Amino acid sequence: MVCAPALGFSQQPAPDKDSGVKQDLKTAGHNTKDAAKDTGHAVKTGTTKAYDATKNGTEKAAGTTAKGTKKVVHSTEHGTKKALTKTKDTTKGAVKGAKEGSKEPEK
Repeated sequence: MVCAPALGFSQQPAPDKDSGVKQDLKTAGHNTKDAAKDTGHAVKTGTTKAYDATKNGTEKAAGTTAKGTKKVVHSTEHGTKKALTKTKDTTKGAVKGAKEGSKEPEK
């Protein structure tokens, strides 16, 4: 009879404790899911911002390059016309000098 009361006092697993662990696991799973979503949104936002900044910088650089190219073309055109005019004047002078030189005999 000494053994009988000892068996009556043995503890049974508490059903509340088991469901608490399940709920903790569910909560942890939901928290992990939410964290993954937040990370995904942050990556998307960062990627979009980087894309927009790159696009803007590229467009700005292209505009600046086009503007600089127009200046170079204009300067080259102006320099070419100036050189052409000087060449024409020099050629006319040389022709005129040759004509005058051929008319006068050397003494």
